[in-house]
Amino acid sequence: MSATERARHIGWDIGIDGVGRGLAEALPALLIEQVFSRLVIDCNRAPGHPTSIVRESDGTAVPGNQSLCEKQSGWREQAILHPYHARIRAELDARKARGQATCLIALHSFTPVMRGYARPWHAGILHNRDSRLAHIMLDLLRGEGLCVGDNEPYALTDTSDYTVPEHAERRGLPYIEIEIRQDLITAPEGRRNGPRVWRGCCPPHGRLLANAMEMPHDHRHRPAGFARTAHYRQGASCRGAGLAGRAFTLTTFA
Repeated sequence: MSATERARHIGWDIGIDGVGRGLAEALPALLIEQVFSRLVIDCNRAPGHPTSIVRESDGTAVPGNQSLCEKQSGWREQAILHPYHARIRAELDARKARGQATCLIALHSFTPVMRGYARPWHAGILHNRDSRLAHIMLDLLRGEGLCVGDNEPYALTDTSDYTVPEHAERRGLPYIEIEIRQDLITAPEGRRNGPRVWRGCCPPHGRLLANAMEMPHDHRHRPAGFARTAHYRQGASCRGAGLAGRAFTLTTFA
């Protein structure tokens, strides 16, 4: 593929790497970053998922994925996917052993226009079985005057993502997944709205999220399958970061 195609949103979640590193410093938090393009393998998909290794993305063919055999796909899983999730798992295990409170936050960015549809949201909050922190973050970001989607522009389900179901919901950890529109964190004309997204994520709001972690697990719980149908569900990023800090573990896909 050309460098131009690889630099498009199909290859990575543009701009979210800087957001993740900034939040890691602001919260503070530890950054675990996965730096391969999702065109090689999408680390936010379960092993063997149909969209784990795509042959086409947003109208662009991926030549290196057209004729992969099972052994080649398995090599990518062993070399890229499994080590990344093993690192997150080891961090969470260590925190559990220390009795350390943990929240998992997944960070992503989305393209402003997809298949001709101009997405109106500045940001989106995704959640599935546990909505404890999602409702709080929705209120905080909307309080900044932002247009924020509730399970938009993607819906988080048991099979749409891998990191949150595997590392948060399976362990009963509170979590949120945040999507930020890419022009707000890359294009100069959009950066006037970017700081408002940041203010909803950083201290002192971060302390509110930390306090919310003490809520009972079912206090803001919704049954599985509640997630609103999103307009599009083409995958999250592969290249990204997981952050683990004093009160937070953030996982970012850039």
